[in-house]
Amino acid sequence: MEAPASRLNKKLRWGVLGVARIATRKVIPAMQRVTWTTVDALASRDGAKARAAAVELRIPKAYGSYEALVRDPEIDAIYIPLPNHLHVEWTTRAAEAGKHVLCEKPIGLVAADAERLLAVRDRTGVLIQEAFMVRTHPQWLGALDIARSGRIGQVRSIVGYFSFFNDDPANIRNVKEWGGGGLLDIGCYLVNAARMIFEAEPRRVCALIEEQPDTRVDYMASIMLDFDGRHAVGTCSTQLAHAQRITIAGAIGRVEIEIPFNAPPDRPCRIFVEDSPPGAVPDQHIVEFATCDQYTIQGDLFSRAAMENRPAPYPLEDSVQNMRVIDALFRSGATGGWVKM
Repeated sequence: MEAPASRLNKKLRWGVLGVARIATRKVIPAMQRVTWTTVDALASRDGAKARAAAVELRIPKAYGSYEALVRDPEIDAIYIPLPNHLHVEWTTRAAEAGKHVLCEKPIGLVAADAERLLAVRDRTGVLIQEAFMVRTHPQWLGALDIARSGRIGQVRSIVGYFSFFNDDPANIRNVKEWGGGGLLDIGCYLVNAARMIFEAEPRRVCALIEEQPDTRVDYMASIMLDFDGRHAVGTCSTQLAHAQRITIAGAIGRVEIEIPFNAPPDRPCRIFVEDSPPGAVPDQHIVEFATCDQYTIQGDLFSRAAMENRPAPYPLEDSVQNMRVIDALFRSGATGGWVKM
């Protein structure tokens, strides 16, 4: 099937499956402000919800089923913010209908899901990307540039924290069959950040995972990744006070990212760079990045790649690697020992 990027459209025409809060409050408004994108359709299994959300967001089309939107010949790409267990099914259906796909993380529940989507992508010729929006935010690119530059010396340690409190048993994040739990929902960011900054894959991993006794959903996990003598450690939780932070430590300095994952779209972001060579008084500098919306950047870069027949900005192969690490962390949590990658 011919990929829709070959059409001579001036903008990529998007449809959205579902009316999840992240879509209606964050991603859709951000994508409506980009250069290469229009959001032309919205679908929900509840037609009334779809119509109400479409009116509120000024989206021309509303569908009462996901199937109807995926079949729309005037839609080029699909954004999927559905519950985790539906990601692979609807990414596959959309790709087989000739649509490019931007799917929320995690791309699947296990690495085998991501591997299957590689085959789908290669068979259909469309772009499929996991929505790790942080990968293209200027503050992360700035931190990566500092790590590469040698300014803080060899990067030897990354420490991360990401948490919020949600104990609602009906919430999708607390339903195991739907891919709920902290490690898949937010722990994936800690893994991704470590792999991004070290620009390598861990050789072994270890995890302590706490589960709800009735639902078996993990609500707190502490992880350790060994990158051949360089370490990444972190804690994620869905039942702790809201917090997030990343510290990147090198031999002669460090970088701290103030709001690494939920970067605010309405004010500048900051990272703190501390130069502390041996024998010197540490000298901290604030690096400020202009106000931007990470979902706008993500949508525009993906749309432009699709329109110009270029690879996805964040390759699906990297998503496979991230899921393999998460799989290993779950195995470690179950066995209580290190798991080799």
